[in-house]
Amino acid sequence: MYFCVKNVIKHTVFVVLLASVLTSCRDISPSGDDILTGNYQQSNNSVVPSNLKSVSYSQMPGWRDDDVRYALQAFRNSCKAKIQYTGRVIPDKALFAEKCNNLPSASADVATVRAWFESHFQPYQILTDNGGKSGTYTGYYSPIIPACRTKTATCNEPLMGIPTNGQNYKGVPKKTIVEKQIGRVLYWANIVDVQNIQIQGSGMLKLEDSTMVKLNFAAVNDMPFKSIGEQLKSRGIRPDGGYSSDAVWTHLKQNPTLARDVIYGNPRYVYFYESVPPDVIGKLGTPLSKIRSIAMDDSLYTLGLPVYVDTNLSYDGRKFQRLMIAQDTGSAIRGWIRADIFFGPGDDAYKFAHGQHSQGSMYILMPKVYSYVKPTK
Repeated sequence: MYFCVKNVIKHTVFVVLLASVLTSCRDISPSGDDILTGNYQQSNNSVVPSNLKSVSYSQMPGWRDDDVRYALQAFRNSCKAKIQYTGRVIPDKALFAEKCNNLPSASADVATVRAWFESHFQPYQILTDNGGKSGTYTGYYSPIIPACRTKTATCNEPLMGIPTNGQNYKGVPKKTIVEKQIGRVLYWANIVDVQNIQIQGSGMLKLEDSTMVKLNFAAVNDMPFKSIGEQLKSRGIRPDGGYSSDAVWTHLKQNPTLARDVIYGNPRYVYFYESVPPDVIGKLGTPLSKIRSIAMDDSLYTLGLPVYVDTNLSYDGRKFQRLMIAQDTGSAIRGWIRADIFFGPGDDAYKFAHGQHSQGSMYILMPKVYSYVKPTK
């Protein structure tokens, strides 16, 4: 489904609509032309895309230090999902199901879980189209915002669900949707907070009586995203603290007329649905796991696969070497080595998601023995 907390369109979010319809895939051998042109490589009796280079676990920095039990919990959620075997890196359906049917117990120790991944999955280092080994990692989170059941002076903007009366919202700009209330009003909140939760694609509402409500992405109006920060720059407006999300949101709350003007200047509108239980749901349709779920390019990868990342946290510079599960996507998340790290809900997660922008390598784990599945068109 996202300012990604930094003026980047998110993930889970605005991207759900880009998903391909579920199609069946079949195992095939590549054509002679494919081999001659170098689009695929032969490895371990399988044929894999040339962007994947077979490696050993010992070649993955920090692998032995990661507590992969947390990744197993996230992978369990993938096994419960209705996997769409699409993209260019597609696991064999039967092999994937076999791994899901033989998961270690929830009480297994870290050595057992690590050994299970090593025996059931083959790691491949991911390369860019020009052979590069480094790509970009950003971050997202699920905000917690104050909200109301009815409109007030403070709660002045509706959070809406998809219209149930047949009203068209595709191609209709945000300002028109709000003014004509094209949708079901779920709750009300400050217009700046509503813009934030729309960018992130999900969030938690704290109502007047302290009741907590979870909203997840439902649909988008198919209009382009126009950065709030860029609109301020074009007007020659620089908030105190620059163009960080903190500075921009604070400035807009202090200037409500400007806030409404630039927020409506972004024509994209996101609809939500109330989630019970209150989990953050990704594109895969499963609950996201804090710092174990990532958003990746679903035009390249089948979501649900384990992915090992080697990068740094921008917040404090620490190494971030963990086994993650690809369970989400985003319109700004495009490319072979490109991922958005889900840091969880609330202010603590925001500290890490805000400003996350680092370089690093990436490894995908394919079920053994991986055989090439032809991408569908």
